Amino acid sequence: MNQTEKYQRLRALHTSGETFVIPNAWDSGSALLLASLGFEALATTSAGYAFSVGKRDSSTGLSRDEILENAAQIVAVTDLPVSGDLEDGFGASPAACAKTIEVASQIGLVGGTIEDATGDPDAPIYEMSHAVERITAAVEASRDRNFLLTARAENFICGRPDLVDTIRRLQAFEEAGADVLYAPGLPDLEAIRTVCRAVSKPVNVVMGLSSLTCSVADLSEAGVARISVGGSFARAAIGAVMRAAREVQQHGTFTYAKDAIPDATIRQIMLPTEDLQRED
Repeated sequence: MNQTEKYQRLRALHTSGETFVIPNAWDSGSALLLASLGFEALATTSAGYAFSVGKRDSSTGLSRDEILENAAQIVAVTDLPVSGDLEDGFGASPAACAKTIEVASQIGLVGGTIEDATGDPDAPIYEMSHAVERITAAVEASRDRNFLLTARAENFICGRPDLVDTIRRLQAFEEAGADVLYAPGLPDLEAIRTVCRAVSKPVNVVMGLSSLTCSVADLSEAGVARISVGGSFARAAIGAVMRAAREVQQHGTFTYAKDAIPDATIRQIMLPTEDLQRED
């Protein structure tokens, strides 16, 4: 698919009436693994990327260039539509958000998220009018670019568990033209259902962040259009490495290998490599 076709496919997934899962890849290899399982679209994850390069997930500690370079590598290895985790737009101003959308589109992303978190622990969420101005600028930049914009309200993962304000923000982002609405960290299925009823645009819910144990069927019944997993797949992979390493270090055994993906299987999934010129 070309970029227009990818965008059309991503948009169609949101309006099909069927809840779909968009898993988050953190590098080219994880993107190939997820694509091989039959998912219809992928998202990136700033958290997963950060962990893979030994950093904490922080909008103030990850640059636009490195996040988009990672996203470009994911786009390059799959024909699936890819939506990018674009943090806070990599700048406080509406112009910074617009620039991020422009560059994201240029590298082949056909969707992306802009959040209203500031990265400042003393004032973690942008004031409402400023948050809306940022989303409005991102919407304007996404027009005629084959780009599906998701607007995120970060209250619940920034220490402000205020459902009323979260809904008010999502409704304002919807009015500003956002295509998809997203409030990570909602505490339970009833809160998710309330959010879905309060807006008319498709709603994304992230799973794997907490002990919330809703199934795809539960979320579909609540009105959710899209389910992502954030950095939880990356953390699951890291957890497997930690368990294997502790087994070897503490017990001197290697039983972890029975759960490892076979080499023959992973060779079929990964891209073939060209032979390098070698010196005699």
